[in-house]
Amino acid sequence: MSERTSALDVLVYGVDIQSGDVRGNSPSYALVVYDGEQVDRDVVSYRKLRRLVERDEPALLATDNMYELAENKDALVHFLRGLPDATRLVQVTGAERPEPLSRVASRHGVPYGKKPMREAEAAARLAAMNVGHEVTAFTDTTRVKVSRGRSTGKGGWSEDRFTRRIHGSVKETTRKVESELRSAGLEYEREVTEKYGGYSNAVFEVSARPGDIPVSSRRAGDVRVEIERLRRDGIEFEPLVKRRDHVIVGIDPGTTTAVALTGLDGSLLDVWSTRTANTADVIEWIIERGRPIIVAADVTPMPETVEKIRRSFDAAPWTPETDLPIDEKQHRTREENYDNDHQRDAMAAALFAFDGHEDQFERIARKVPAGMNPSEVTARVVAGNESVEAAVEALSDDPEPDEEKTEHTVRELSAEEKRIKQLESQVERLQSHTDDLRETVEEKDDRIEELESDLSDARREERENVRARREISRLQRENNRLEDELDDRDEQIDELDGKLERLKELWKLDHSNFSDVAEQKAGLVAVKPISKFTNDAIDAAHESYGLAEDDVIYLRDASGAGRSTAKRLADISPRVVLKAGGISDVADELLFDNDIPVGPASDVTIQEIDELAVARESEVETVIEEWRDRAEDRRKEEKTEQLDQLISEHRAERRADERRSSSSSSTSSSSSSSSSFGS
Repeated sequence: MSERTSALDVLVYGVDIQSGDVRGNSPSYALVVYDGEQVDRDVVSYRKLRRLVERDEPALLATDNMYELAENKDALVHFLRGLPDATRLVQVTGAERPEPLSRVASRHGVPYGKKPMREAEAAARLAAMNVGHEVTAFTDTTRVKVSRGRSTGKGGWSEDRFTRRIHGSVKETTRKVESELRSAGLEYEREVTEKYGGYSNAVFEVSARPGDIPVSSRRAGDVRVEIERLRRDGIEFEPLVKRRDHVIVGIDPGTTTAVALTGLDGSLLDVWSTRTANTADVIEWIIERGRPIIVAADVTPMPETVEKIRRSFDAAPWTPETDLPIDEKQHRTREENYDNDHQRDAMAAALFAFDGHEDQFERIARKVPAGMNPSEVTARVVAGNESVEAAVEALSDDPEPDEEKTEHTVRELSAEEKRIKQLESQVERLQSHTDDLRETVEEKDDRIEELESDLSDARREERENVRARREISRLQRENNRLEDELDDRDEQIDELDGKLERLKELWKLDHSNFSDVAEQKAGLVAVKPISKFTNDAIDAAHESYGLAEDDVIYLRDASGAGRSTAKRLADISPRVVLKAGGISDVADELLFDNDIPVGPASDVTIQEIDELAVARESEVETVIEEWRDRAEDRRKEEKTEQLDQLISEHRAERRADERRSSSSSSTSSSSSSSSSFGS
């Protein structure tokens, strides 16, 4: 094969069996390498074909029959597993029921001949045109397995240290693999088996092909990394391009254009409406979803926009005899979902068009022979106005290809060339035998490793049993300790139960509507302490037992409060604030302005129980009354000070006026004297 610049984005291999049989020992293949412009031809052995595929990694390996490359399904799976990740096997003649290659080539205008080289070229050209189905036995999920690269049952160190080192290496490699998968943005699931010192193995199931995974298979030292695509249940076929089926299109034009598609069986496939798309956008939307054979409207005559779209597809028109009534459209689309009336009208047009052609579709299907696609015949009959017989004949046309007019004379090989060919054949046989021996050695190594691993697991299980017995003893001691701790907790619970009962009594004191408040407690009032005169302390008290209007609040430390803190307390509107220690002038002024009584806590007998407290109602009332008396005197003093200040200000203004009057009189006298002297 010659090296050259490809005219296609991909390189395509076309193959057809030249001689022999894949079930025999030495089949040969006609090979065509196609890049869109240049065609290279060669006859190669099966082994050489595999080497060329591995070297060049063509995007498509095309054939007319996949069983020319493998004798059965198991062999085909083995063949697919050996292909490079970038190479796909394509059967250009179809899926489970392939057509003759001559018919497929004729339908797509590809040159065809009966000789193997011509068939290989036809397969390559068809695959380059995205004709055919990919043959696949694997999913797009890849399993990446990180495991031990050697047995843990031998080593120069002690066995435990050797085992711990191997498992630690597996764990470290697992983390590196996971980091690379995460950096590549791949989705994966991880399952690890933890063993002494780290991991014995880790399995990643990655949603990607092996070529998209930044990890490669390797076996070195303590760790082995294996990459394998997950198998499907069987052999499956996937078209190279998604086939677009024949459809019936219903269109409702206007400011909002709606389009609906139904299959030839009357099932609704898709519906869409838009206010911004033009006619070209509508046509593109339809092309992406099917090939119209009928374009329908719900009114008659067909609107110009609908007619334009119909002509672009060369489809048959359908319109009702008269405009479809709304109730009939609603009844016909009652089992479908739609977003607006425009979508409903488009769906009704398509469904009524199907109703009008349903009998014709059934007649056509009865006349189509087995093995032929009825929708292709229906399209030719309905949209192309052909007869069923003419359409069937056109689709089943299988012209005999022209025989190649040129004959190639086989040149007699020289003795040296014969010897070279003989030696090449011998080398291939020896290489094949060597590969088989390597596989046998690897299988035996794997078996030895498996047995050594089982022995190591048995030894480790015994050590784990010893550790388990030690752990049982430790757990029994821990259980005894926990039982002692449980007894201590029971005592604390009893103590807290008593405390709770006392808190309930205090709570009842704060809710006078409870009828079960004892008579001896009627003269008491609940007091809500605040540790410091700060915003944080007020928040803490409010969160613990709530601060509300008309509460009796006890400030254990009233010093240091500023304006914002005093404003916060004033917003609560307590009944009275009992303070311990002095209070700042700013806070005292603000509470006084908000008419909130403030008195010394020492004047009230406060009985504290944990975080809450109670006081005598009479003492609280006395503090309030005393504050009111002081407040009245304070207001009088403030009014007196304000009055004295006003009198002082008035006297000062009066003196200033007198001085200004005296100055003005002096100025007038000086002016009069100056005038007399001048005269």
